[in-house]
Amino acid sequence: MSVPVPIMSEEEARRGQVEGESGFGALATPRGPLPLRAMSVEARITGLFAETTVRQTFVNAHGTPLEASYIFPLPDRAAVTGFRLEVKGRVVEGKLAERGQAREEYEQALEAGHRAAIAEEERPGVFTMRVGNLPPGEAASVELRLCAQLPFEEGEATFRFPLVVAPRYIPGIPLAESVGDGTAPDTDAVPDASRISPPVLLPGFPSPVRLALAVSLDPGGARLSELRSALHLVEQRATSDGAGYRVALRDGERLDRDFILRFRLGGEALQSDLVLHPDEEGREGTFLLSLWPPAVPAGERPRDVLFVLDRSGSMEGWKLVAARRAVARMVDTLASQDRFAVYAFDDVIECPPGLGLELSAASDRQRFRAIEFLATLAARGGTELAEPLEAAAQRLAGGEPGRERVLVLVTDGQVGNEDQILRRLAPRLRGTRVFALGVDRAVNEAFLRRLAALGAGAFVLVESEARLDEVMQSLHRRLGAPLVSGLELEPSGLELSRGSLVPARPPDLFPGAPLFLLGRYRGAAGGVRLRGHLQSGEAWSDELVARPTSNRALPAIWARAQIRELEDRYQVMCDGSATADEGLERQIVETSLRFGVLSRFTAFLAVDRDEVVNRGGRGRRILQPVEPPEGWAPPPDAAAICASGIAAPGGAGAQQATLGRYVLGAPGPDGASVAQSAGVCGFEKSFALVSFGPELAQDAALVELFIAEGKLAVRVEHPWVAQLFDLGLADQRYYQTSELVPGPRASELTGLDTAESVAIVGRVLRALARVHAGGAVHGELGPETVAVPARGEVKLLGLGLGRVRRALAFRDGAAPRQAAFLAPELLAGAPGDPRSDLYGAGALLVFLLAGAAPARPFAPKAGLPPALVPVLARALAPDPAARFASAEEMLRDLEAAGFAIPAEPSPPPAYAPPPSEAEVPLPPLELAPYWQRLADELPRFGRQAIGAELAR
Repeated sequence: MSVPVPIMSEEEARRGQVEGESGFGALATPRGPLPLRAMSVEARITGLFAETTVRQTFVNAHGTPLEASYIFPLPDRAAVTGFRLEVKGRVVEGKLAERGQAREEYEQALEAGHRAAIAEEERPGVFTMRVGNLPPGEAASVELRLCAQLPFEEGEATFRFPLVVAPRYIPGIPLAESVGDGTAPDTDAVPDASRISPPVLLPGFPSPVRLALAVSLDPGGARLSELRSALHLVEQRATSDGAGYRVALRDGERLDRDFILRFRLGGEALQSDLVLHPDEEGREGTFLLSLWPPAVPAGERPRDVLFVLDRSGSMEGWKLVAARRAVARMVDTLASQDRFAVYAFDDVIECPPGLGLELSAASDRQRFRAIEFLATLAARGGTELAEPLEAAAQRLAGGEPGRERVLVLVTDGQVGNEDQILRRLAPRLRGTRVFALGVDRAVNEAFLRRLAALGAGAFVLVESEARLDEVMQSLHRRLGAPLVSGLELEPSGLELSRGSLVPARPPDLFPGAPLFLLGRYRGAAGGVRLRGHLQSGEAWSDELVARPTSNRALPAIWARAQIRELEDRYQVMCDGSATADEGLERQIVETSLRFGVLSRFTAFLAVDRDEVVNRGGRGRRILQPVEPPEGWAPPPDAAAICASGIAAPGGAGAQQATLGRYVLGAPGPDGASVAQSAGVCGFEKSFALVSFGPELAQDAALVELFIAEGKLAVRVEHPWVAQLFDLGLADQRYYQTSELVPGPRASELTGLDTAESVAIVGRVLRALARVHAGGAVHGELGPETVAVPARGEVKLLGLGLGRVRRALAFRDGAAPRQAAFLAPELLAGAPGDPRSDLYGAGALLVFLLAGAAPARPFAPKAGLPPALVPVLARALAPDPAARFASAEEMLRDLEAAGFAIPAEPSPPPAYAPPPSEAEVPLPPLELAPYWQRLADELPRFGRQAIGAELAR
């Protein structure tokens, strides 16, 4: 249940004040200040290994002793190896104990009046911190130490640090009592739901926690390049020796999305290797085997591929757009020898018309049906994930010999019944590879990695649409046949400890994806031999000789991986009613305590016994609310409008949300709401409505920019530009309404030939010529702002919004919309000019031809038509002065390259009602031009309705 926090008294407020602040709490709410004041993350990366220190500071601004609780995430692959409590200048080192014992000692310490803190793991990647007996006006800090190996694929390493536990869908029947203080009740399917469901702050609240995050990066002898932050603006500087970098978040960031840092490593340091780290006693040790894919051609085998797409409510917005695009592009790469099916699910499973649940041949017609179906999907309902996965596994289980069986799941993974799903799927996935595409900025990576490992597959993180474009080629290779399968590890002088290998079932080896195996050994150093089979059926083997390493983190990283496998085995064996294997639990606890690594059956405890501050332990308890994840729609029963301008769908009996004179309906494409205006005589018309949160109304410069851009955009009238109808202010929100354009966006188009791609961009250029002639600049051109409502048509969307949305993104420290398609000067904060839009047109053409955003700087990819390369090189020049001067000039070069550019459509003829024998032709009326304009602006009515009004 949720614990109410009373309002502070004036005495409490005075006691909690600090210099220049309104109170110790980071956020003053109507229910009192929140306890978590600050969090800092300091990471040191050497090669592919990271050591991280996390520090959380809690403050009691109330008049009674406080127990503060915080549900928070950590990297799921990281081993938590240390814990300490700092209070009143004293440092108390934490100890690791069996979880039940640690909880009992914590409660005893509170009863005795001592300050105490306990850290527990609720799920892989989800933890709870409790700090108890914190006296009024005092602060306490807790510190966690972690170590982890970074994922590495296609030459790129990823450091991901999650910052918020996103709300999860909780299925099942509520139980009579709950074990935690969270907002969700425990259910028969999720018996610990109340321990993983922190309350969520309302959108627009001030940031309650001061966040500091920094990463020091040493390539460890490898060649480092292309260092970049995916979701945050950072400050970056080289280290004093010039070999590495230090990256730090800018001030003011919120804990509402993952921090993701990527960098490329290359050179001779990255090759197949076997390293040993002996224990202090010397009789045993830990090994790490790194296996790089061999240089052999990839084989091709017919495949049975089943795509499971999450279209539930949590996928609202860009996530569902990216998910639909991902599945559509994977479907489009299937060969005629393959078979496939597509399951879209929320509370129910739906399939493309004419395909059904069974596998179908991947003919052109069937693939087109599937892609058409994907374009119609909208977010709705709950995430009932178990049934579609079971159905998919069952269909694939009956496959024919000689065919690859692949299950692809595209989701954010935000479910609470992970253990139940794994338990039900485990016996059904034998022989089926599982690939999980996690689409979110606060993705449930721990669950999706566990699911992929269960099927000997892989997890791929997609935190933005730009990232989707980057990973599609790699994912396509992973969906093909592996280079080496059936891998086995044999000792060759090195004695391997039985049952210590993780993963216990080595996955297959794919191009660009090295394999890392950890384990334990006994005795003297030696070597190992790897055996497997190539797709040709030939035997493959490799032998590695061990060498020592000074990497002290290896034992803890192995222990974390081993504990994770044992915990998964424990959950698979537990049926929810019988007691699971006590031997497994004992093995988990023993491994955790021996190697000093936190697990679900152990906990870290620190008790300050130097002082008695609250004998009896009575006081106030507060569960810290967390930020709403960035880009998430509000919960289904919300009646407000979120800052992105998407109307929250109401539940049964909910009132319709309104904004001024507009009634907001279901969320539509392009970050807009489908809105209707209620006018005289019951007149209604549907629009696309985009609104901005109250923070824009409070910024005079942004308001001026919004209005100025809107005034330029409203003057643009062109059949290939979505017409802007209205700008306004209501309920402290500025909004824009424009023509509602149905049909797919350019991002959803696949299988276009060169002529079709050039024709689409040609129409866009003709529209841009009209936009630029009116003094406007789009500033946000890309696949998501170009609609293709019908063959031979385009609609340029979002005119008047580009500069405003970029300004908001830069102010909030976020990446601008469609950053991969924006000109360099726009990403640098410049307002842009027509040449910036021509860069976007060139990037759009590359996307339509190659399926991905262009590289920076532009480098022609194999398969691009040679005649287009000079045009693209000029359009995508980093220097605006080197680009085309106008859209007309770029059109001329496309025509000179031999491509036909569609002409602009002729304006529709003026309406002339036919004379009737019984009627006298109408004389000219002054109202006729008015009705003609209405006919042009309101195509929903159609000519006949307008003609009837004229005749009347």
